[in-house]
Amino acid sequence: MKLAVIGAGLIGSAAARHLALGGADITLIGPLEPVDRTTHDGVFGSHYDEGRITRGLDPMPFWSRASRASIARYAEIEAASGIRFYCPVGCLMAGPGGSPKMEDIARVAARDGIPCETLDHAALAERFPCFAFPADTLGRFEATDAGHISPRALVSAQIAAATRAGAMHLAEEVLGLDETANGVDLRTATRTLTFDRVLIATGGFSRLLIGDALPITVYARTVALFALPAAEAARLATMPSMIWQDPEGDNPYLLPPIRYPDGTICVKMGWDPADRDLITREDLTDWFRSDGDAEAGRRIEDMIRARIPGLAVERMRTLPCVTTYTPDQLPHLTSLSERVHTAIGGCGRAAKNSDELGRLAGLILTGRAFPDWAAEALG
Repeated sequence: MKLAVIGAGLIGSAAARHLALGGADITLIGPLEPVDRTTHDGVFGSHYDEGRITRGLDPMPFWSRASRASIARYAEIEAASGIRFYCPVGCLMAGPGGSPKMEDIARVAARDGIPCETLDHAALAERFPCFAFPADTLGRFEATDAGHISPRALVSAQIAAATRAGAMHLAEEVLGLDETANGVDLRTATRTLTFDRVLIATGGFSRLLIGDALPITVYARTVALFALPAAEAARLATMPSMIWQDPEGDNPYLLPPIRYPDGTICVKMGWDPADRDLITREDLTDWFRSDGDAEAGRRIEDMIRARIPGLAVERMRTLPCVTTYTPDQLPHLTSLSERVHTAIGGCGRAAKNSDELGRLAGLILTGRAFPDWAAEALG
């Protein structure tokens, strides 16, 4: 049986690796990162930076389980590919004590036995003196099996491991698909290929292939990178990843100092004050070619300076990102037909969960059942 995965991003590349390791005849189809984001007219992936938080703690049990399964395989992927992408610096989840999100995190940690330290305001100040928090803040810190990953490097590692296991990678965009009596025809700019079954893992660009077959919402997101002088990078060298659990809105997240391809060492913060829908290809292309939202960048700067008092910055820049949401905040790991299947909707969690999402997607594509914990959550 000839199988194809459309989309060579975080989830698609993971699915290709798992399928190849299982002996499948698998082709991964999707372009690599654009050479010049500002002039690119093809599809984009939402992984063009060097830092995404990974951790086991999450208010939703499905995402916590998927995260921990992915993290457990990081060493295997690094060894198979020869590419390092994981920094185990730990992750701090912090928010108002007694708030629903912090209580949900506590329940998940207790239920699944996730090792973490509970820190009140005084303990937070002693353990993480670089941070400033309101007096009612409670922290839960995962010191092990948590930190951050380079999404760029993870995608490269997954593709390298997949091809070494026997997968083929075609760095082309799929422009359309048609089901026939003989299979599924996939059209690129240069060829038409026929497969028995296909998996669509195309993130924010999924409407270009599936239209409105599944309910998804694609939001524009802005991230800010703060380049640090050497002394400041050294001061913050032991800083963990951190997510603030906002009781009334999205959760601002903060990455510790990470070296970027241009040689700068940056801390990164992501947050958006409003949800801006991206619907058409033109919407998405215009957004990815931009520098993100300037007002969001200004507000992020205010937030990071409040969280890290005295932060010394050489320069700040903003970048665009997108997040694909589903109505129930769970991924569309589903079937559109007997031959066409989907792995869409990371809901802001795709990077840290991508290897397990890819594994589950491979089960769908090959007609196998989900494990009980996933079947219970996804229905």
